[in-house]
Amino acid sequence: MSNALLDIHALRQTFPRADGGEHLVLDGIELKLIEGQIVGLLGRTGSGKSTLLRSIAGLMPASAGSITYLGQPVLGPAPGIAMVFQSFALFPWLTVLENVQLGLEALGLPDVEIRKRALAAIDLIGLDGYESAYPRELSGGMRQRVGFARALVVHPNILLMDEPFSALDVLTAENLRTDFLDLWDEGQLPIKGVILVTHNIEEAVLMCDRVLLFSTNPGRVVTEIKIDLRQPRDRQDPAFIAVVERIYAEMTARRADHAAQRKERFPGTGIGTQLPPVSTNSIAGLLEAVAAAPYDGKADLPELAQHLQLEVDELFPVAETLQMLRLAEVEGGDIKLTHMGKLFAEKDLNGRKEIFSRALMSYVALAAHIRRILDERGSHTAPKSRFLDELEDYMTADAAEETLRAAIGWGRFGELFAYDDEAAMFSLDNPL
Repeated sequence: MSNALLDIHALRQTFPRADGGEHLVLDGIELKLIEGQIVGLLGRTGSGKSTLLRSIAGLMPASAGSITYLGQPVLGPAPGIAMVFQSFALFPWLTVLENVQLGLEALGLPDVEIRKRALAAIDLIGLDGYESAYPRELSGGMRQRVGFARALVVHPNILLMDEPFSALDVLTAENLRTDFLDLWDEGQLPIKGVILVTHNIEEAVLMCDRVLLFSTNPGRVVTEIKIDLRQPRDRQDPAFIAVVERIYAEMTARRADHAAQRKERFPGTGIGTQLPPVSTNSIAGLLEAVAAAPYDGKADLPELAQHLQLEVDELFPVAETLQMLRLAEVEGGDIKLTHMGKLFAEKDLNGRKEIFSRALMSYVALAAHIRRILDERGSHTAPKSRFLDELEDYMTADAAEETLRAAIGWGRFGELFAYDDEAAMFSLDNPL
């Protein structure tokens, strides 16, 4: 396409594993960014969205496939592609003006031009008067405005935004989103296209012309949704609500190209399945919320997310953990408690522990495996490394650590086993 700013074809990104193998992060990514569009990348942690941004920015080479910017392959940091980060990434010893000038200094522009463009960018994003302030003197929203100014001052063609509003409070994020969209719609921003990484479904529908939904482990584009709503968009508009509902439904759909367990009514898990870092308090809390009025055992996920003030990355892992444990079904944008899920919500603490323990032994292979090993050993103990090494045959070291931590928390609550963190040792208080 003549007006394509960016063209990504068959992109594949892998990282080396400790055992010498490769961990597949992104697989078969296809993406075109057309001039005048904001494209959203929506998915959960582990779907490789931020990795994709860094590949586009030229900060890491693709393992396979191609990234083409204005007809040229991206082989390193490309002039004309700038990024705004979640964490502000400002230099605390530099003033607002000095932080914004950095990118221009790297271009070797004359001092007069650097100062003129930096002051114009600061004025554009609403921080006129704060040029001599240091980051410590600014609120979170102001710091992120400096981040935007620093990215915009180089007049990029493409702006990459990696969850730029997620570290801000709700009101500040809303204000900054609105200001950005106003400037974009009025043509005041010196950019031609935007790629936005987000976990927030409503944010994606508010800002984007197209949204790509990513699967997890590895990250693949499973659906593309076009959003043909006129700006400014209204969250209460039935058309807006319908798009949000569709995205929730798509993100909870079971797809034919997933692994065999995803085709089942309730996904199962093997020992090598990565477990989400979900606490038993979150599990119990979501069960109680869905069991109570007005849901009475079945809830619409968008409505529930709004009620509980949870984003995708907070709600979905808990909901899918309930599904894994056969305490709920999740599909079509809804969550429905099973008979055992309803019983759990009704029981006292001991009753809940008993239900949870049975669910772990039946449906979480890693928890059952740990218990079986401890039962079989005469000492009824086993070092953490015994299971960590096993998990690293299936996943990265970080993912193995996170998975084992989840199993430890769940196993403790279900009283399947005890764990001494200082000694890094599993044991049984009640061996069979």
